[in-house]
Amino acid sequence: MTGGASGIGAAFVRAFAEQGARVGFLDRDSAAAEPLIDALARAGNPRPLFVACDLTDIEALKAAFATLYAGLGPAAVLVNNAANDRRQDFLAVDEAEFDWSMSVNFKHQYFAAQAVVPQMRELGFGSIINMSSGAWIGGGPSMQAYSAAKAAAVGFTNSLARDVGQWRIRVNAIAPGQVITPRQRALWFQDEAQIAAGRARQCIPDDVEPSHVAALALFLASDDAALITKQCFQVNGGAR
Repeated sequence: MTGGASGIGAAFVRAFAEQGARVGFLDRDSAAAEPLIDALARAGNPRPLFVACDLTDIEALKAAFATLYAGLGPAAVLVNNAANDRRQDFLAVDEAEFDWSMSVNFKHQYFAAQAVVPQMRELGFGSIINMSSGAWIGGGPSMQAYSAAKAAAVGFTNSLARDVGQWRIRVNAIAPGQVITPRQRALWFQDEAQIAAGRARQCIPDDVEPSHVAALALFLASDDAALITKQCFQVNGGAR
């Protein structure tokens, strides 16, 4: 799992560990990762294996997945979660800023999958879950590069599912809607009226929580989803 130290990623780590899974995850934020690991272990869950890694460094990413393989064995599930939805002024974005957005929001998904597909072939099955976003579907403002990257994640999902299905490896995407994590609240959603306006666009007027997204990931990773592949699922309360 990538980007597992906080936000939706931490909900993924928690959900899988609480099901008894042996979880390995990557993140840059060691300070956030260690308390999460300790809390799960104290609660009697398998202690996750954490590797600090800058996912924009592809060689470091490959080395990190080799470390997870050595510690946990072949991966049955990959959740490509890490991302950064930094807002950008479209007319001010230069090539370096664009390349950074592609790298942090999509490129690592490609190479993480490349790292684990041989492991899943070794097992004879697997589930890859690529995190997309409702931003590219709804047209999030000031998020053109981010939205392009998250649309690319769906195209990647569809194409990879076609190639790896022969080994019973499934590939799906999840596109969350408005999920107000502490980071989102601090950076983009300080105004409660803004959050309420987002809820008002949903059919179900309740907050979309990280746990709701994690519950879908658990299902997609499970045997109950054995014939579900090449799909993008929205978790957004029916937002328009």
